[in-house]
Amino acid sequence: RMLQVKLIVTGDDFGYCPRRNQGIVDCFLAGAISNVSLLVNGSAAADAAKLAKRHNIPIGLHANLSEGSPVCEVLKTNSSLLNQDGFFHGKMGFRTALSKGLLNMSEVKQELKAQVELFHELTGHLPPHMDGHQHVHVLPEVRHVFAEVLEEYGIKYTRVPIEPGLHNCDWIPPSLMDFYLGVEEDSFNTVDVFTKHGIRWPDIYIGLSTMGRNMSVSSIRSAIDSAVLELTAKAPQSRTVTIELMVHPGYPSVPPVGGCGEGPDDFSQSWERLHELQTLIKPELQSHYKSRNIQLCSFKDL
Repeated sequence: RMLQVKLIVTGDDFGYCPRRNQGIVDCFLAGAISNVSLLVNGSAAADAAKLAKRHNIPIGLHANLSEGSPVCEVLKTNSSLLNQDGFFHGKMGFRTALSKGLLNMSEVKQELKAQVELFHELTGHLPPHMDGHQHVHVLPEVRHVFAEVLEEYGIKYTRVPIEPGLHNCDWIPPSLMDFYLGVEEDSFNTVDVFTKHGIRWPDIYIGLSTMGRNMSVSSIRSAIDSAVLELTAKAPQSRTVTIELMVHPGYPSVPPVGGCGEGPDDFSQSWERLHELQTLIKPELQSHYKSRNIQLCSFKDL
């Protein structure tokens, strides 16, 4: 019997700006993504929630502690989560503040809960899955609080960004590879915490090696094929394999519109978003899925 592969293709940063929303919707309608992750502090979050409802797009929460402004009123003015400009510390700034012991974990919990509540308000339901913008959810200390929040709300699924074959990707520049390997190490240290809280995630994660300019039909194909091969070698009796492919399609943001309170970042304004969109909708990728018995689905289908 042929191995069945369930593939969740998640479009991250839904709600970031109207052009991102449009690109993600176009991708979903083309059958190229099957799931989205909403930034509730994104400038176009309310619009994104409406679009998801209108097109019946499966939607989860992209918890954000690093970019823009908090959604919790109490934390908007005076909180350890903010820099001197009154915004979150940023992708690396958050990690630095955390390593120096400057972040108050009860404030992290307060903000995560406020984001779940806002998600519920915008969509009318709790998120079936919740992950972290810029992978903050697997960081030391944060991972415990994150797991508690998921358990409290009965959110079953998350993302653990351990990507098979990452070490062999010689096209990733060293500075970025250092960041990715840090994410991987944090993820390994998070597995026990999430398991203890009864949280689940797909068998395979892909998305670091195929991001932006590095995305191509062949990079996605070979990432999926080699990961499935590696997994089935370890567990030959498995009949179904689940995969999450993290993607960031969209039309480039045009400042000042977009972002999470500070305007759009460079990656959002670059051609790489459009490149991802154009790659994902290619018919040869869709036909590869069919030939490998890969079925696109969302977290609620697992």
